[in-house]
Amino acid sequence: MISGGSSDPWYAALSKPFLTPPDVMFALVWPILFVLMAAGALLVLDRAGSFERAVSPLGLYYSMLVFNAGWSLAFFGMNEVALALGILVALWLLIVAMMQDFWRYSHLAALLQIPYLVWISFAGYLNAYILFTN
Repeated sequence: MISGGSSDPWYAALSKPFLTPPDVMFALVWPILFVLMAAGALLVLDRAGSFERAVSPLGLYYSMLVFNAGWSLAFFGMNEVALALGILVALWLLIVAMMQDFWRYSHLAALLQIPYLVWISFAGYLNAYILFTN
């Protein structure tokens, strides 16, 4: 979910909530979240010993990455705010399922996903606000 930010005329023209972070916040938060996501997946892989023994949690991890990219495409690439919100809801559910699967392999791997889940929840608030006020 990389922000098109204020350089995107479509995004700049949208009515956004007071709590919308500055563009620089997105640039700071996303690399940290991606490191935490990857660290969790690597912990699961290490505990499982092989990809074949961790197909479910790693499959959810890769699916989550696809939905994450899909949100950016829907929101910024297609300007389809409603579709983006639907993708975000599915992404949130994928993250929760992934965390549950990660927990079976490594509690730390699951806990490392909490900041991501919180950020996606906040993104849902922003996306819903934009949908219903524009």
